[in-house]
Amino acid sequence: MEVTPQPLKLGFIGGSYTSAVGYAHGAASQLDGRWQLVSGCFSRDIDTSLKTGATWHLPADRVYSDWQQYIAKEAALLDAVVVLTPTPSHVDVVCALLQAGVAVICEKAMAADLQQSIAIQKALDETKGFLAVTFNYSGYPMVRVLRRHVQEGTFGELKQIQIEFHSDGFIQAPEKMHPQAWRLVDGAIPTILLDLAVHVQHLSEFITGQIPLSVNADFHHFSIFDGIVDDAYLWAKFEKGMRASYWVSKTALGHRNGLRVRLFGEQASAEWYQEEPERLHIYGKDSVRMTYDRGNCHFKEEVRERFKPGHPAGFVEAFANLYNDIADALVMFRKKGQFQSPYVFGWQHAHDGLVMLDAAVQSNKTETWVEIN
Repeated sequence: MEVTPQPLKLGFIGGSYTSAVGYAHGAASQLDGRWQLVSGCFSRDIDTSLKTGATWHLPADRVYSDWQQYIAKEAALLDAVVVLTPTPSHVDVVCALLQAGVAVICEKAMAADLQQSIAIQKALDETKGFLAVTFNYSGYPMVRVLRRHVQEGTFGELKQIQIEFHSDGFIQAPEKMHPQAWRLVDGAIPTILLDLAVHVQHLSEFITGQIPLSVNADFHHFSIFDGIVDDAYLWAKFEKGMRASYWVSKTALGHRNGLRVRLFGEQASAEWYQEEPERLHIYGKDSVRMTYDRGNCHFKEEVRERFKPGHPAGFVEAFANLYNDIADALVMFRKKGQFQSPYVFGWQHAHDGLVMLDAAVQSNKTETWVEIN
């Protein structure tokens, strides 16, 4: 009889009950029993933090409003801490956790700019610590199945990938829009790129296995929120001749979270749309469309079944897949001092994405193609 492993002890910094991403991480981390949420500093406001702790049935004495105090008192009691603070503050929290010997699970984007990313790398090198950065969309089973089709040669030589990620969150009636203040301030890399384009870049590399060599970009502003980029096009060239076209926007009327991936090769093409996440469409040269789901897909090992096919899984389940993978990676890291996983991404992958976005900023300024170093 297989012995069920004890759940790993998990803490949160950020992610209060008012935070959608906090709920997603909390629910996903608990879904399969791999993690137990035991404490947290969910907000700098003690009442908000305590209310969040109560939501997760935590004792009040393990809920904090000062993250430095939280690390000092709880570090020795935790297997990992999830960092869900605003992106610009990630660097201080992540580095402090690593210095305290705590494994870190950091929400994307890992950092707000390259300087912050290098600071995190330095802390990792000094502590030999564990860092996983969450890119949850590659947790969807059909995205993983698509990746396997690429690896098995279904598409032949890849020609292009097109990814869209757009919503109308910044172009609704003013009384309907309540964005967080930090999302209305652009730093060295515009916040919309840190919010959306990091996912697009991640999915492109995850699915195709190819690294961009150069990028061209065109940024726009269409909303009532002054001084920010709220719509952007990016194009990329790759070593093997593949091309990419990316569009991210928060000013696309009528769209809620329109993540769509289209992949084109010499032998076949594919399409996956997040609003229909259970279906992967693959088109052959003879114009026949095959639609795969969890019930008939190849590569069944990419599917973690919680309920039988035909009962749709979704966003939280995709996140839960990632939390399972991170648990496996952390257990391996503790045994071997390193981990290997096709689904868990650390500093290098997150940094590479920031390098591309930084090059896109330069491209938008100069209106030219910029090499990605």
